Parts: sequence; structure tokens; C-alpha cells
Amino acid sequence: MVQKVVRKRLFLFLLIATLVFLALLGRLSYVQLVQGNWLSKKAQDLGSRDIPFQAKRGRILDRNGKALTYNISSPTVLMIPAQIKDRERTARELARILQISEKKVKEQISKRKMFVAIRPEGVKISEEKARQIQALRMPGVFITEDSKRYYPYGNLAAHLLGFTGIDSQGLAGLELVYDERLKGRPGYVSFSANARGEELPGGMDHYIPPRDGLDLMLTLDKSIQTIMEREMDQAMAQYQPENILGIAMDPKTGEILAMSSRPTYRPDQYRFADPMIYNRNLPIWKTYEPGSTFKIITLAAALEEKKVNFNETFSDPGFIVVAGARLRCWKAGGHGHQTYLEVVENSCNPGFVNLGQRLGKEKLLSYIKKFGFGEKTGIDLSGEAKGILFKPQRMGPVELATTAFGQGVSVTPIQQVTAVSAAVNGGKLMVPHLAKAWINSDTGDTIERNQPKAKRRVISEETSKKIRFALESVVAKGTGRKAFIDGYRVGGKTGTAQKVGPNGVYLKNNHIVSFIGVAPADDPKLVVYIAVDNPKGIQFGGVVAAPIVGKVLHDSLRYLEIPKRKSQIPPEDTPLTTPIVEVPNLIGQETDKIRTSLYSFQLEYSGDGEKVIDQVPKPGERVKKGSTIRIYLGDK
Repeated sequence: MVQKVVRKRLFLFLLIATLVFLALLGRLSYVQLVQGNWLSKKAQDLGSRDIPFQAKRGRILDRNGKALTYNISSPTVLMIPAQIKDRERTARELARILQISEKKVKEQISKRKMFVAIRPEGVKISEEKARQIQALRMPGVFITEDSKRYYPYGNLAAHLLGFTGIDSQGLAGLELVYDERLKGRPGYVSFSANARGEELPGGMDHYIPPRDGLDLMLTLDKSIQTIMEREMDQAMAQYQPENILGIAMDPKTGEILAMSSRPTYRPDQYRFADPMIYNRNLPIWKTYEPGSTFKIITLAAALEEKKVNFNETFSDPGFIVVAGARLRCWKAGGHGHQTYLEVVENSCNPGFVNLGQRLGKEKLLSYIKKFGFGEKTGIDLSGEAKGILFKPQRMGPVELATTAFGQGVSVTPIQQVTAVSAAVNGGKLMVPHLAKAWINSDTGDTIERNQPKAKRRVISEETSKKIRFALESVVAKGTGRKAFIDGYRVGGKTGTAQKVGPNGVYLKNNHIVSFIGVAPADDPKLVVYIAVDNPKGIQFGGVVAAPIVGKVLHDSLRYLEIPKRKSQIPPEDTPLTTPIVEVPNLIGQETDKIRTSLYSFQLEYSGDGEKVIDQVPKPGERVKKGSTIRIYLGDK
């Protein structure tokens, strides 16, 4: 009986032992065969430490490949506290080289982190400081390859380019909009370490190279941008306005060739600039009543709907009464009896009120919206505003009348340039854009190219041709005479808009004066818009802004090598116009003979010698009386 009980117990013990063994064997097999790779990776991760290497941020180029911003080497100090053997020496030496207190370095070393960077003194340091630190060969202290943004042209296109932060992240402008594609992907060096972070002897290092960001080629032309900013700087000095903004666009493609505003800042020194300056890109952010430049839209709608032709007449006594309100023309006493072409040339407010009445509020508002007002243009920049339009139910007779000549509505500069481009390019509303192509920074291959995009057709080619003719007539015979360029067919429209104060009341003697120019008028290649906010002295768009646009167009057309036309509308000789004279041939003449004989020009001399060897402008060119001739001197 006893033996039987013993055998039974032995059997149960062996059965339990067998089951336990099989369970352990199963678990071991599961861990080894099923979870083996996963556990190995986890163990590797626990013992692996990575030193990061930043990717090289992509350059931003102009349309001709000129780098507007790129990277320069700027190393960063990285510490692994667990690997630092002599903390006193390390703190002392780093403090000496980085010119900070030992206390701050010790605080960083004492942190229970795998990696520590001394910010900001140890981030993006000079090459000389990096060499000094490397020469000390201090355990746990590393120099990682880093870079910082460099802007070779200072503040050129600052609001467009934007800037990056201390970690090379885009913070403003195109640097922010296209940050993901510009920044690339960081790399790292991986090494084996124990639980305290100390490097294990014989451990294998593993290097994953960074993937550099793509280069961004813009539609921007650095030369045209320089021309525009030069004229804006001169206007700031001359008129001392609150601000100035400018845009140059290819009307057929929507490509932005130049865009700027004043005051400005240096992107590499943005920390010292007023945030109100770098956070507001005025050409896309600022909204205001456009004034008479908006009349182009009213004219286009009236022509497209066949509500007017240029030969019709209109009598302007200097005002028009609408629903009991007396709306005045800018000219006291009015323009009298005139054709509708002259209404455009003279920028006659009552004449445009009449066009608005012929159209009616529904039709006028529909064209205003077709031309893109009241919505964002879609330009690839952040911070774009939409502007404000009257709602149909709130637009009475007076609101219709004021809208027709550009008062009571709120628009952005980029909306105006895009709309006028549609009016002169054949009738297509284009999407303005800055990104032209993405380029592999290593191979130079184009990865992606952006094509011009049209939102919709707004007016017919026939109407667009009439608009171009009318705008050229404004410059030759009307309020835009100061933008006239001999030999180049220039069209344009002036704008003088009262500003609205915080209480909703129009301010006295405080205007935004503007001019929008188109050239050549028969085949537009450029639309240039300049707006000057509250200039000191005379506040008329035709006096202040038109000459600025004229200079930008003149130099840009010459730079683009666009030939002159012989078929331009001849200018009307008035007190507002400057006589056009022909440049004489001075080459080969002696300097003492020309100094006293040229009364129609200003002379600038360059070089040494007694004879003229070259000159700009060239002989035979026609320029405004009083223009400057640059004379190059030599002895040959």
C-alpha cells in the first residue's frame, strides 16, 4: 500500500516536472525564435547612444541661380556628461573659450541627460573656437558639424526670404513656408555605451549620413529686386513716409520678379529688429482703400459689358450728387466736357461714378470678385490678408458710387497687382507665386518645376487690349506723365487714397499715394506697383509714386534687353512733363570742351584721362532733360 502511494506521488512529480520543462522550453523557443530580433534591437537601443549631425539646409536662389541665402560652417559644442572625466578642467576650459562663467558650464555638466549643448554660447560657434576645443581632447566633449544661414546681400528681399532660428528651423518668410523641404533630414553617429552612458571598449560605431535639403529657385530676379529697393531707399530719404511697399510681377505668368517694403531689417540680425517690421510683409499683409488704381477694374467691367466706349462724352462740373451726397472730383471746378478716354486720363471721379451706375451693384461686385478681390490670391507666403468688400445687401447708391472710384473697399497690394495683370495680359487671373523650381543640391538636377496657373478668365482679349491702350494714354497724356519713358510704351494709373483713422473717420493730409505701371503696353512683360504711405510734402500718386515706378520700369526694361518701340503714344507737352532730348555723342571729345557746352544734362565722371572713351546713356538715346550722363575717361 505504501509503495503504491509512493509510485503515484513519483508519477505526479515527474508529470509536473515534465510540464514545467515543456513550458520553459516553449517560452524559451518563443523568446528566441519569435521575439529574438525585437529583443536584440531593444537591447541594442538601450546600449546605443547617438551623436546627431545636422543636414545642410537648402539654398534659396533667384531665377538666374544667384544664391540669396546659403549656409556657412558654424560648429556646435556637444557634451556627454557621463563621459566627462575631469569636470573642473572641462568647465574651466570651456568657460574660457566660450567666454562664459564656469558656473554655467558646471550646471550643464551636472544635468542627468545623455547629451547637453551649452545654449546659446556653445551653439554655432566660430571655427577658431572649435579648433581650440578640439585641441584640448577633453573626454565627453565633442564638436558636431553645424551651419548657420548667411545672407550675402544684407537686407535684400528680407521680408520674402525670412530667417531661421538657432536650430536652423524656418521662422519667417519662405524659410518658414518651405521649411520641410529646405531643412532635409539629420544624420548621426551611433556608439555602444553602458547604463551610465560610458562608451564601451570595442563597441562598433555606426554612421548614418544626413540628407541635405533641396535648393529652392525663386521667380525673383535679384537685379530687378535691387533696382526696386534702390528706388525705395531713395524715396524713404526724400519723402520720409511711414512706409513704402513695392511689387513687380510678370503679368502673363504670375511670377513675382521683385517684392519689398520699407522699413526693413537684416535676416541674420532679426533679434535686434522690431517684430512689427519682420512679422508684417506689407505687400501681402497691408489692407487699405486703393484709390484710383482701382478704377482699372471699374473700367474693365464697363468695357466688357459694353456699357461705354472711349468716344462717348461726359461733362464733369467737379462733383456728382448721389442719393443726396455730393461726391467731388479731385480737380476743383472739374474737367468739363470730355470723352471717356479723357475721363480715364484725368482720373475723373464723377465719370467713374457714372460707369458704376451703368453697371449696377450686382454686376460691378461680380467683376470685383472675378478679379480676385475679397479672397486670398494664393501666393506662397504666410500672413496674406483677404481685404474687405461691401456685401450686396449693404451696398446702397453711395457705396456703389464710391466703390467705382476705389473708396470704401479694402484691398491688398498683391490683389491689385494680380488684378491689373489680368486686365492687361489678355484677361486671365493668374496665381502669383515665388517658388519656381526645386533642385537637388548635390547633383544640380531639377526635382520639380512649378508651372504658371490661371484661376479663371475675367475679361476678353479685346477688352484687355482696350485697357492697355487707355493706360498708355494715361501715362502719355494724363495723370501718369511722370512715369513716361521715351521709346518704351508705358501704361499706368495713379492712386491717391485717404487713410481711415481708428475712429473710422478719414484723416486729413494723410494719404497712401500709389502708381501701378505696365510695360511694354502693347505686350506687357512687367507690372510694377509702388505705394507710399503718408509722404511728407505733396501727396499725389502722380507726383510721388509715378516717377519711382518710371525709374524701376526704365532700368528693368533695359536690364531685360526689351527693345524700344517706335509706335508709342506721343506725350502731351504740359507743365507736368519734362522735355525729351537726344543724348549727344561725346566719345573722343576732350573733357575741357564738354564741361561748358552741355546745359541739358548732369555729368558724372569715372576714370582718369583727358578724353571721353565711353558714355552711358549711349549716343542717340532719348532721355528726359536734366538726366545724368556718366562719362568714362581715358587717354586713348
